[in-house]
Amino acid sequence: MQRIVFVEDDAELGALIKSFLGKHDLDVTLVPRGDTAMAIILQEQPDLVLLDIMLPGMDGLTLCRNLHPQYAGPIVMLTSLDSDMNHILGLELGASDYILKTTPPSVLLARLRVQLRQAQTPAQPAVVAPKSGSHPLHFGQLTVDPISRDVILAGENIPLSTSDFELLWELASHAGHIMSRESLLKVLRGVEYDGLDRSVDVAISRLRRKLGDNAQEPTRIKTVRNKGYLLAPSAWN
Repeated sequence: MQRIVFVEDDAELGALIKSFLGKHDLDVTLVPRGDTAMAIILQEQPDLVLLDIMLPGMDGLTLCRNLHPQYAGPIVMLTSLDSDMNHILGLELGASDYILKTTPPSVLLARLRVQLRQAQTPAQPAVVAPKSGSHPLHFGQLTVDPISRDVILAGENIPLSTSDFELLWELASHAGHIMSRESLLKVLRGVEYDGLDRSVDVAISRLRRKLGDNAQEPTRIKTVRNKGYLLAPSAWN
């Protein structure tokens, strides 16, 4: 059985979710406090960590931030806080997904299984080497060079991972056009989008942070509701 540590101070809710997941071959350990959870997680090294945000001792966002450098498995936020700010902050602090407590149990199970499956068999980024004749792209103060793989913003070199660079290059080479999650996920992970995978959203949040975009009201890498993302070519001056 795959093991989950569920950090939740609502004993009744915790017991209900533990019982439901247990019926589907997931072994759940309940921890009621945020300030004691980290030691338990690092000792047990579960396959997945499920975190509430409002916790005694230490809130879930702080715990997620502290865990991320030391724990390699997926961290999923399960919370009643339905706000874009908390959602974005959770993803930027290292959470793999952000799920509301009002989500039906069957959907919660499906999304946890997505994270567990990806953690077991991590896909390699689908790196596509630009052709030797490719030229740097310039948008105001932003330059993206496919040969040196340098990203320069306002004279500063912005370090990006291989997968983040490929994602930025895909957006930049189609600047002004909406790129769907399906097409971006193929670039990022080399897999088909299943409607649940949040790795594109996490990577976009990471790019926005590194490129100085506003997380709450992004103007450089825009979200187009129900369609995907768009790099705005005129927003880099």
